[in-house]
Amino acid sequence: MARKFYFRGKTLEELNSMPLDQFLTFVDSRARRYLKRLPYDYKKLLAKVKKIGTSKPIRTRIREAVILPQWVGVTFAVHNGKEYKQIVITPEMIGRRLGDFAHTTGRVLHSGPGVGATRGSKFLPLK
Repeated sequence: MARKFYFRGKTLEELNSMPLDQFLTFVDSRARRYLKRLPYDYKKLLAKVKKIGTSKPIRTRIREAVILPQWVGVTFAVHNGKEYKQIVITPEMIGRRLGDFAHTTGRVLHSGPGVGATRGSKFLPLK
């Protein structure tokens, strides 16, 4: 049997049915402050999500956008500074930021030292 999802004691259906000002009581203060101010670019993103829905990925550079319960199942392409990363919104992501799931730095894997990097490799022929 699948486990039912709860966000601070509320089910996903209850979260979807409540208005935004009531949902604000369930998120942390930083997200609440952002959602109370509703920046212009976030309003445009809300309109785009409402218009497009789940049909295709929504490209955005708004990494600080707070994820709402109505967005569950929507695919976003979030810019990480270099490319757009595909993110499918799940219920566990509610209340977090889009940028939390599109990392800007990658893992660095170094190989051995290059020519001239150590004293012993200083006099090696280049070919």
